[in-house]
Amino acid sequence: MDPQRDDSEHDAAHGGSRPPGHDAAHWDERYRATDRLWSREPNATVVDVLAPLTPGRALDLGAGEGRHAVWLAHSGWAVTAVDFSVAGIDRGRDAVSASSLEVDWRVADVRWWLPETAYDLVLVAYLHLVEDVLARAASWLALGGRLVVVGHALRNLTDGVGGPSDPRLLHTEDQLRAAAADLTIERLGEVERTTPAGVAIDICLVARKA
Repeated sequence: MDPQRDDSEHDAAHGGSRPPGHDAAHWDERYRATDRLWSREPNATVVDVLAPLTPGRALDLGAGEGRHAVWLAHSGWAVTAVDFSVAGIDRGRDAVSASSLEVDWRVADVRWWLPETAYDLVLVAYLHLVEDVLARAASWLALGGRLVVVGHALRNLTDGVGGPSDPRLLHTEDQLRAAAADLTIERLGEVERTTPAGVAIDICLVARKA
């Protein structure tokens, strides 16, 4: 498994039309069956994009075990982390319980959850859904805030490895451009990751609310 984490099964599990077993109970069971399902380290592309930014209020959608939420909190962000898995959120809480870090952990399905404030950053990392959560997420930005999406590209089905096998759950540049229609796009394109199974093709969007 890629040390940065291969999110293939996690992504499929978070699909909007979830196949049997790919629901919150399924992921609670998986998280509880191991000490750590994914890497504690944040995704390299996420770090590359977010490290230069001035910290503010951040929302991590589909936070899983909280690796990005914890990293953001370490970096000075005030973080809200949302995921439908109680076990995943509990693991995130455990990661910061012995420190002075604070993260607002929320157990909720991101397809229906609504924020109580606007955010300077909305991070959507390896969250692949049939429903258009990205356009909703873009509407939660404060002025000057950024929507950052990192996930598996559709081209993985023909030229890469990893990610869901359902093409509806994979990203394309056109799909992400449409989700950011009311924002200023600062970055949009593919990013290749080397994994033990081969080259995984990700796609990254950074879009700002002007």
